[in-house]
Amino acid sequence: MNIAMWLLAGGILGWFSYQFLDFNEGRSTMASVIIGAAGGLVGGKVIAPMFIAAAPVPAAFSSSALFFAVAIAATFLAVGSFIDKRWDI
Repeated sequence: MNIAMWLLAGGILGWFSYQFLDFNEGRSTMASVIIGAAGGLVGGKVIAPMFIAAAPVPAAFSSSALFFAVAIAATFLAVGSFIDKRWDI
């Protein structure tokens, strides 16, 4: 359940950043959604356990892990936009 929420939150953030914030405007909408989803997965699965205690029930929803997933997805999108503008990759 958590992994689906992290991917969904990152994907929505990627879509939002492409449509309204003009991040990654050199790429397609799908690229921004994939970058956001990857950031959400890394944030929730790798970064969040470093800073927060594990959920008492592994399948339970964790809002703090979702916060980390969204924060790392936003970071991935910002870095992707910077790389795109700086080096045209």
